[in-house]
Amino acid sequence: MKIEIDAGSGFCFGVTTAIKKVEEELKKDNSELYCLGDIVHNGMECERLKNMGLITINHDDLEKLHGKKVLLRAHGEPPTTYRTANDNGITIVDATCPVVLQLQKRIREQYEAKPDAQIVIFGKSGHAEVLGLVGQTNGNARVIQHFEDAKDLDFNRDIYLYSQTTKSLDEFGRIIEYIREHISPEAHFESFDTICRQVANRMPNIAKFASRHDLILFVSGRKSSNGKVLFNECKKINANSHQIESENEIEKEWLYGIETIGICGATSTPKWLMEHCRDKVIELSNDL
Repeated sequence: MKIEIDAGSGFCFGVTTAIKKVEEELKKDNSELYCLGDIVHNGMECERLKNMGLITINHDDLEKLHGKKVLLRAHGEPPTTYRTANDNGITIVDATCPVVLQLQKRIREQYEAKPDAQIVIFGKSGHAEVLGLVGQTNGNARVIQHFEDAKDLDFNRDIYLYSQTTKSLDEFGRIIEYIREHISPEAHFESFDTICRQVANRMPNIAKFASRHDLILFVSGRKSSNGKVLFNECKKINANSHQIESENEIEKEWLYGIETIGICGATSTPKWLMEHCRDKVIELSNDL
């Protein structure tokens, strides 16, 4: 049985940097570090860092916290979070992904330049990154989750369209075309391709990977938006694909008659977890 771990899967640059910052801070003497929200949408990695000393809190906890050190994860935060930290004497360790920081800056500047225009963000409503982006407009940006939502925009007003960094390029393109076709001649429309290519390129790459194997084990936390998108792509290409959160979910029955197994994951999936899954497959295959 041949087992291949996808070289292109695993943490993206932003997540890798955030986790390195956590590890560096926790290695310091008498260091106490809080993280605002799960550092990554992967329960196993969160548990590993918790065992190292990382304390995960939510925004309600932040309001009550004073004089502590708090890490902001790669997803980014709205300006209100920074104000709360400043008011409470909190030291910020900012691990916001540089791509997200640049996007926040662009949206903030556009809103300040034209506050009456429609700032539209193609993204998942309620997602941490999207909340940070909407926060740049004092909550006035419009979020559309799917192509169909674009039909509800006001085409008589100026529209400036952005995207959450991890969304689909294809669907974003469809939304752009629809707005172009329906925007009033008196209104102005601009779109900005703000999708992270390191993430976007994983879609075609993971499709090729899925097509090469008899069985796909897609390792990802089920809360990961990126994981859902990539797993659906695997499933579309290879019906014999299973999403698992850890090696403990692998079933021996999946391995019968299988010659090649591909193990891949989301941008929030650590390499060590995919390696554990490989080792579990080897263990189970010895009993076939």
